[in-house]
Amino acid sequence: MKTSRVTGGLLSLAFAASVVTGASAQAQGGPAATGKTELLWLGQASFRIKSPGGKVIVVDPWLTNGPKAPAAYKSDLNALGKVDLLLVTHAHVDHIGDAPAIAKLNNTVLYGPADMITPLVTLGVLPANLTHRFNKSGHVTPLPGIKVTAVKAEHSSLLVWNNPATGKNEAHPAGEAMGYIIQMENGFKIWHMGDTGLFPDMQFISEHYKPDLVLIPIGGNFTMDHDDAAFAARTWIKPKNIIPIHYGANPITKGTLAGFQAAMQGSPIKVFPMTEGQTIEF
Repeated sequence: MKTSRVTGGLLSLAFAASVVTGASAQAQGGPAATGKTELLWLGQASFRIKSPGGKVIVVDPWLTNGPKAPAAYKSDLNALGKVDLLLVTHAHVDHIGDAPAIAKLNNTVLYGPADMITPLVTLGVLPANLTHRFNKSGHVTPLPGIKVTAVKAEHSSLLVWNNPATGKNEAHPAGEAMGYIIQMENGFKIWHMGDTGLFPDMQFISEHYKPDLVLIPIGGNFTMDHDDAAFAARTWIKPKNIIPIHYGANPITKGTLAGFQAAMQGSPIKVFPMTEGQTIEF
């Protein structure tokens, strides 16, 4: 099996997942593209995704203060390279993290829940031209051939902002959390679930959007734990491929990779465990 070099000198297996053909992608309005989709796990819910067409998508970048973020990214946001698309699922610090700084650094628009984006602009965190507001079931085409659809997540959202006039932190309502269906140029679809608890519409989302890969939180306390995540995967979502995320970075989130793998025993779903700083290809 082919191996590929990954960040930090690690090696990971390059896994091939079935993708929609170029003809199908063109039928859906996106240009055909060859190649693979590459995911780099940066800890917690943070990923850098390289599309088959070479675009760089960053989701929920908690890096400089992320306890599990790889050292190269904690110390220098330029290590991400040029970011073409920036997505944030909600305003909690372990998701919005370094997103405003990355938007400014790359002159890249931050896409996110409408009522999270609004306080970012009104508080002066970001200028309006570096933001885009959308809500659940809304979809955007921020790059040629790339389509993003906002879907439900069962979670909360609050923006903690340090007021420069007082030096004190303030809490601001930030709308509702979301997940994203991210469709690549060749039709390959990733469901980044963001932070979520169980909700039965997971079945509808999976049946309607047919994701090829699901990034699922397993940590518990704030999200599903490993047992609930396995129930959702086996009963409602039934994806071909799944990567467990959002565990191990906070001591009060007790869900574990081992617990998730044990709960998935006997399932035909392919589980791809990752370590922070590792890349995988589909």
